Amino acid sequence: MRRLALAAWMFAVMLQGASASPAPETLPVAAQEARAQALQKQFRCLVCQGESIDESGAPLAADLRRLIREHIARGESDEQVKHYLVARYGDFILMKPPFEAATYALWLAPFAVLAIGGGAAAWLVLRAGARENLGGPGA
Repeated sequence: MRRLALAAWMFAVMLQGASASPAPETLPVAAQEARAQALQKQFRCLVCQGESIDESGAPLAADLRRLIREHIARGESDEQVKHYLVARYGDFILMKPPFEAATYALWLAPFAVLAIGGGAAAWLVLRAGARENLGGPGA
């Protein structure tokens, strides 16, 4: 009899938890929550740098997700939220920063690194070929 009472009590507790208010990390209005999730995908995690704050498990990303939800709950537009975060953290927080003078390095650095690496590899190959043709070591 005690087991049955305990099982009924546990079942009631689980049902109460399932019908409780939304988790603290979600907004009660579905449209607002959808906006929050869409915005979270547009911002880079400043700790992970390769992930959006939506994907990241870093504490800073959780704080930023909470901050976005607070701004949306206050009735701010997506642009106002974006402007706030860019003003606070700079264009680097955007997953797709604007192509302007201040962000040229963000956009062009990968191509520069690739060009430098390709140039160094080509130089090494040409240098090794020239040594072989001149009867260098091992000939």
